[in-house]
Amino acid sequence: MSSSPKALSKAFKMMLLALFTICFAFVLSACGQPAADTAAPAEEQAQTATTPEPQPAAPEKEKDADKEQAANESGTVKFVDDLGREVEVPANITKIVPSGHTATQVLLTMAPEKLVGLSQELSDSQMKYLDGVQNKDLPVFGAAFGSKGDLNKEAVAAAGGQILIDTGEPKDGIGDDLDALQEQLGIPCVFINTPLDGWDKAYLKLGELLGNEDRAKELADYCANAYKTTTEAMAKIPEADRANMAYLLGDAGLNAIAKTSYQGAVVDMVANNVVVVEKAKGSGMGNEISLEQISKWNPEVIVFAPKSIYGSVKDDPVWSKIAAVENDKVYEVPGKPWNWLNGPPTINQVMGMQWLPRLLYPDAFDDSIEDVTKSYYKTFYQHDLTDEELSELLKNAK
Repeated sequence: MSSSPKALSKAFKMMLLALFTICFAFVLSACGQPAADTAAPAEEQAQTATTPEPQPAAPEKEKDADKEQAANESGTVKFVDDLGREVEVPANITKIVPSGHTATQVLLTMAPEKLVGLSQELSDSQMKYLDGVQNKDLPVFGAAFGSKGDLNKEAVAAAGGQILIDTGEPKDGIGDDLDALQEQLGIPCVFINTPLDGWDKAYLKLGELLGNEDRAKELADYCANAYKTTTEAMAKIPEADRANMAYLLGDAGLNAIAKTSYQGAVVDMVANNVVVVEKAKGSGMGNEISLEQISKWNPEVIVFAPKSIYGSVKDDPVWSKIAAVENDKVYEVPGKPWNWLNGPPTINQVMGMQWLPRLLYPDAFDDSIEDVTKSYYKTFYQHDLTDEELSELLKNAK
């Protein structure tokens, strides 16, 4: 049966429409696929877009600024103390706890306004020289180490101390002791070494820790100059021409600071210390000795500590045959606000190492005991000595 031309035309149109639909679908499918070996995966494209170009290293000032910003954000910085311990300390220290008497004396010269307590109460006779101390009612904490070891940890906590600072001679085991104390107190504890020939370095280290470089440099420069002046003068005085001297203490004058002891650093530096014993003691009272032994040593010069027998020894017949007493070469070390030679041996020794050689060898120096005393008290205690105060300090010391 044959179809009509009209029916064939309609069928032809339907076939063309179907063919067009198939081709269109194929084109859409091809356009939706990535071209082979030309387009990276989406994740790889994202990484490429976000990876920054390498940048040159930041200048040193920018690095310092970054460190400072990090410190401000965290509130702490890393500090390496003189024992080599890396300790995390507050970036801004305003509340200091001294470990004991030595640290108290040092910190009263460096940052008295930041102390929240003292190791022991200050007397009125001491306070009159300490013009930098604004708060005269600071609590007494006691000392962390030493013979007493009576630090009041509850008082430290109540005062809000941020850091404990220990100064002096690095004794055996002090690092472990500070680590243990740090655990107990819950605040960082650091150590600053203070040898007689290194006070400049000690103050610069404190300046770094406390963020007070200007004050630290003032004190460091003074200490460096005082040490240099003394050592240069002593280098011109032969050992044979140095004074044979004894430094005596105690109610009867029968305690002596022995040669090579930490307490006797100033005496050993500028004189021939006749007190030679088998074992030099490190305590402030030195070694117990007898009058017979002193007579054998027969020192040409005797310096007595405050509160010893200076006032009566010249009239005592049992002392009269000792060369120093016989020739009126007996003196008393000044003791305000602290003993210039020891008790404890700390920053007061910088005054002692200027006083004692000018007493023994006045012609070796261009300035006087009075000059260096005024300068020391002004620099370290911010106190201008009156003529009356100066006379009182030196009345038995020259």
